[in-house]
Amino acid sequence: QVQLVESGGGLVQAGGSLRLSCAASGRTSSSYQMGWFRQAPGKEREFVAAISRSGQATRYADSVKGRFTISRDNAKGTVYLQMNSLKPEDTAVYYCAAKASEYRSTYPDDNQSSYGYWGQGTQVTVSS
Repeated sequence: QVQLVESGGGLVQAGGSLRLSCAASGRTSSSYQMGWFRQAPGKEREFVAAISRSGQATRYADSVKGRFTISRDNAKGTVYLQMNSLKPEDTAVYYCAAKASEYRSTYPDDNQSSYGYWGQGTQVTVSS
């Protein structure tokens, strides 16, 4: 079992930056692939980014590629999402998720149904 707590959300103007953090507790977080997903009002939750257990492999949705960067610090049990050049369409509740993974460098999964553990979410609002 792993517990996830997101932080770092807030209100930012278009073109600005935010860094989200996801602190994992419980079973060693390095045992899990980690992902970020988001849900905008009236829309389904969608994949944003994911990272392998080792941190060597990352994956991004096309909509955020080149603007967002996912990283992790296994010693601290924390995963980050650096968001730059934010757009109003990035407004959403952002969720951190964990998926148990046997291998350290497996290409991370973008399928949210594969993730068994979720945080409570943090709101990101980008004003135009």
